[in-house]
Parts: sequence; C-alpha cells; structure tokens
Amino acid sequence: MTGIDYQRLAMRTNDGKATSRLMEKVGENAEFPWDTDIGGVLNGCLGLAGEAGEFNDMVKKWIFHEKPFDPDHAMKELGDVLWYVAMICHSFGWNLNTIMQMNVDKLKARYPEGFDVDKSAHRLEGDV
Repeated sequence: MTGIDYQRLAMRTNDGKATSRLMEKVGENAEFPWDTDIGGVLNGCLGLAGEAGEFNDMVKKWIFHEKPFDPDHAMKELGDVLWYVAMICHSFGWNLNTIMQMNVDKLKARYPEGFDVDKSAHRLEGDV
C-alpha cells in the first residue's frame, strides 16, 4: 500500500463537512446552551494538546533518551497545561473549582478505598 492508497481508503470515512460544521457553530445565528466562546474553546483545546505533548516529550526523553530531567522546566510546561485548562473553563463559562470537585467526587465514588486494578478494568455502567 502506498501513502496515497491509504489516504484514499482512509478518507472514505471523512464526509468533508468539518468546515461547514464549524461555521454553523460560529455563525451569527449559532445557539449555545450557555455563553460559549468557541474560539477560546478551540484555542484552549489545541493549546492543551500542544502543551501536554511538550510535557510528555520531556518525560519520554528523560526515560528513553537518557536526558536529564529538569523539574523546573517540567513544572513550567505543566503550568502551561493548566493555563489552557483554565482557558477552556473560561470559554465555556465553567468554574475550575467545580470541575476539580467533580473529578474528586468521581474518583471517590469509583475507588472508595483507593485505586483498584479490578475496579479500573470493570467499571460500572455509566461511569465516565
């Protein structure tokens, strides 16, 4: 298989409507269930992926490339990750405190006695 063969086969599942779907979301008559800054959401999501990638690359190079680990640099990158999480919350009109509490509540319900491999592998229906 060549690259272009793969591209043709893979794009059978691309309906080509991504731009029109985006424009529907950002158009003048777009309606959101809350006050949403869609540009901020997109910037936040793309930035979050990029910064998480930078942090992960540092860990990869530390483990597999035997490079020294720089904790100060890593903390700065993790701070950038957090900045984008805050931006996403702001853009959706969410409160980061609420998101953090929801996560802690979810983990307490899922693992009341602490992490459990079996419970991790066999989650209850609806546990997201």
